[in-house]
Amino acid sequence: MKGIVSITGADPDNALEALADLELLRLRARVAAELKRRGLASNVGQVAESLALSFFNGTPGRPNLQPAPTGTQNVDALSRRGDRYSIKGVLDGRKTGTVYPDRDDRDKQLFEFLLIVRINPEWQLICIHEFDWKTFCEVRSWDSRMNAWYVGLATKTLARATTFVPPTRADAIERSNGPDQPLPAAPSPEHSRSP
Repeated sequence: MKGIVSITGADPDNALEALADLELLRLRARVAAELKRRGLASNVGQVAESLALSFFNGTPGRPNLQPAPTGTQNVDALSRRGDRYSIKGVLDGRKTGTVYPDRDDRDKQLFEFLLIVRINPEWQLICIHEFDWKTFCEVRSWDSRMNAWYVGLATKTLARATTFVPPTRADAIERSNGPDQPLPAAPSPEHSRSP
């Protein structure tokens, strides 16, 4: 490959550091194109949805989820029982992405559950916070600029959710939070489950 440094047998992190800026940008473009060709997730939201579905479908006692049809507003997954799930991925933010209200009825129920999927910089699952519709309505905040709802990630807010932590990531919450990130709610027996 012209302009690309081979990383075979080398530490990939060091090989990337050796690339010139333009070479790194070209590599990024090629990786993005290959991700698209393979139909793989290429942004935080898509990765969060994939991780949530995989976690729920592989966890006994959790409903099996399937992706909602493309273009379905505020709904990213459906359970076999017909429950609608909105999934919001968070990498390093202090709040979720937006949830747009119904045009005619601002308080119309849009989904049964909101899943806040927290991932680390390597895009690995840290935890999933699950809010039912009622709790979502109690903790949501209005973004007047976006004309939509969001959920802040304060510890007090996350304590209202049921939190799921993958068994291999039990200590990941503490490791993933930098000094400027809010800590997620400490799991309690009634609000936290680890399969």
